[in-house]
Order: sequence, then C-alpha cells, then structure tokens
Amino acid sequence: MAESKSPSGHVAFDDTDARADQMHQAIDQWLAELVDAVDAARASEQFQQWLDVQSNFHDYSHRNTLLITLQCPDATKVAGYRTWQDEFDRHVKAGESAIWIWAPIITNQCPECGDGPTYHEASDCRYDETPPDEWETGVVGFKPVSVFDVSQTDGEPLPELATSAQGDADGLVTALLEAAADLGITVEILESGAWPYGDADGVCRHVDGDPHVQVRDDDTAAVAGTLLHEYAHALLHGSRDAAGQEAREREAEAVAYVVGRHFELEMDGSARYLAAWSDDTSEQLLTRCERIRDVSTTLIDAIETR
Repeated sequence: MAESKSPSGHVAFDDTDARADQMHQAIDQWLAELVDAVDAARASEQFQQWLDVQSNFHDYSHRNTLLITLQCPDATKVAGYRTWQDEFDRHVKAGESAIWIWAPIITNQCPECGDGPTYHEASDCRYDETPPDEWETGVVGFKPVSVFDVSQTDGEPLPELATSAQGDADGLVTALLEAAADLGITVEILESGAWPYGDADGVCRHVDGDPHVQVRDDDTAAVAGTLLHEYAHALLHGSRDAAGQEAREREAEAVAYVVGRHFELEMDGSARYLAAWSDDTSEQLLTRCERIRDVSTTLIDAIETR
C-alpha cells in the first residue's frame, strides 16, 4: 500500500524511508478515485473537501492542499512544530500525527545546470565562471516536511487576521470592483429593469479580446458571489477557450466557492458536483485543480490588497 490509514480513516505517511514515494502515490490514487468514482455523491464529497481546504490555504500549491485534504480534511491553519512554539506560543498535543507536505529546497543554483553546489560538483556540468557562493538562490527540489493543524495544538489563542472584506459582503463587492482594473477586467452592475440577459445573474464577454463582466443588481451577497464567478471566467476562459460550457461553469463555480469561503461568504451551487469532469484522466483533473488554485490565489490576493 502507498500509505496507511489512521484510526480516523485519514491517510498517514509513517514510513520514513518511503515517505516521498508514498506522498506522490497518494495524490495519484486520490485523483484516480475522483475520476473513477461511480457514485457521484462520493466524488463530490472528496472534491468538496479539497475546495474547503484550498479556501483556507490559498497560498499553498495544489499538491500540498491535496496532501492536507488526504491527511486532515478539517484542517484550517497549519504550521511546523517549532513555528507553533516559537511564533504562537502553542504546543502540539501528545500523540498527534504529523501532516506531511512538500517544502522547497532552496540553495545556490548553478546558472547553467540549475543544480545546487553538491549535485553540481558530482554532475557532468563544467560551469565555473563564478564560484557557488555567488550563484543566485533558487528551488532545486522538494522534501517532505511535517506540519500540524491548530486543532492539534494547545496554548495561546491565535491573533485575528485583519481583513476588511472578511465576512463582509459589502466590503467584498467594493474590493472586487476596485480590483477589476488591476485584473484587466471591465465590470458593470446593471439594475434589474435594464438587465438584458434573462434569468442569468451575470455574464462575461470578451470585447476586442478583453473580458467585460456584467452583473445583475441583487442583494449584496448574491452580487459578490456572481462577481467572483464571472471574474473566474474572465481569468480562466479566453474567447477561444475550447473547453465545453459545462466544464467552464464548474471551474468558475469552484473558484467562486474557494474565494467566497476564504472571505466567509456563504457559497452554494455547482462547485460540489463533478459530473462534468467524470471523463477526465487523473492528469487532466490535476490540471483543473491547479487552474482553480492559481485563479483563486490571484483573486484572493487582489481582494486583500484593497
């Protein structure tokens, strides 16, 4: 088996020597189960868990959020053992199992082969124009590192993060409208009486190649959710996007769900259903997860800088 199951049923990576391989295999297996699941509800639940984790860890890679989902789907805030102690005055409770994620290995990097000094010295690369201590630093690989969720710790309460839009639909709409220009999007909110698109709540069209979003005026929470959905279309789906309409809608709604949940906005809708992607391979589904993660991060960052 690639991994073991903890008493709670979550994945645990206990074999130190084989941990890296186990983590790779677990991701592949999780994605394969998503694609192969005959029970749509089961597939939805797994994907929903990943979306929820992604909303809490938008600055983590999609691979790390998948690993967190596998091992601790209820996680909200994770940090290393010493980080909890030194920065937050909290301590990991006895008997808690680590959550394993990938951490970058950053060191001086050979300008020609890209290896760190040790691997460069053992390689066939003959670059010697500058000494290793003058090389620029970069990511040369990844290694498994252990983190723990806040629920696995005791100690001082965590400080509250001051985010003006958090849990505030009015603030979220304002931030989205202010962020539009930086995102390369033009946007209009139209009164219901002037709305020309029937039952649709919003549309995203490309005018001369540039995305133009129009949203029907409604209660603030509904406008915020629709803006997130249409912004996701604007950033994900160009005028020549070849994906089917249903697949595009699922991607946009998944992004809206992740970002909305991040700002504590109640989100519902098609994000929790994977039927449109049931024919995807594991590689295609991983690409979708990466796209959702990247666009969600772009939107969250743009909102939080307002």
